[in-house]
Amino acid sequence: MEKNMSGTVNERKLRCMEYLHREVAYRHHTNAEDLYQYDLLRMGDPKAVEEGIRMFGSNLTGHISDDPLRNYKYLFVSSVTLASRSAIFGGMDAERAYNISDLYILKMDTLQSVEEVKALHADMMAFYTKEMAAIDKANIYSKPVVLCIDYIYNHLHETIRTEDLAEQVGLNRSYLSTLFKKETGQSISGYILSKRIETAQNMLKFSDYSYSEIAATLAFSSQSHFIRVFQSQTGYTPKEFRNKYFRADEEDG
Repeated sequence: MEKNMSGTVNERKLRCMEYLHREVAYRHHTNAEDLYQYDLLRMGDPKAVEEGIRMFGSNLTGHISDDPLRNYKYLFVSSVTLASRSAIFGGMDAERAYNISDLYILKMDTLQSVEEVKALHADMMAFYTKEMAAIDKANIYSKPVVLCIDYIYNHLHETIRTEDLAEQVGLNRSYLSTLFKKETGQSISGYILSKRIETAQNMLKFSDYSYSEIAATLAFSSQSHFIRVFQSQTGYTPKEFRNKYFRADEEDG
């Protein structure tokens, strides 16, 4: 995938994004006009960028702080949150969508002017829209499955039961299991495990977390359980994997 102009998101940074549990405190998009830009983004329509610029600079945007810069930063967090959710509903891999969001928020946090935040917002809308235009729409999941994927991603640090997911989406447990397997090709438990192992691989590649810390973070019952499962899924012990793939000393870019 090609880098965007600002360099905020690139493949190396996406690979190295470790598991983070995000809690977004501010949301201010509630009506159809506000959401139109995200509908365009989900479809990969370039008009999403123009609409996003217009809405973000409108006098009708929310007032969350008396400080103009802080106000726009809060609005940016709200917008990128909705952009990531729209991208997921449009077929983007949930982890990729969230990692893009995290990277943009980290970049936003360093900015010192309203104009810089506005420019980054336009860049963010353009990046998501371009990614959505390249996605194979045949792989779009139904709303219940997307909600399950969303829940799983945000609860990898906890025990996740199929009953919990069924309650979240308002479906029968058996029907949800069948639907999830049909659309993703994996059972719910298999999908959860695959995401935990993917996250563990990134943590081993790009961080110095100990094996016990990784096991605890990803809700494995013990370090020995984590090591056993990791080896069965990857063919490597965590130590072997880290020795082979550790990349913390790579340059960004």
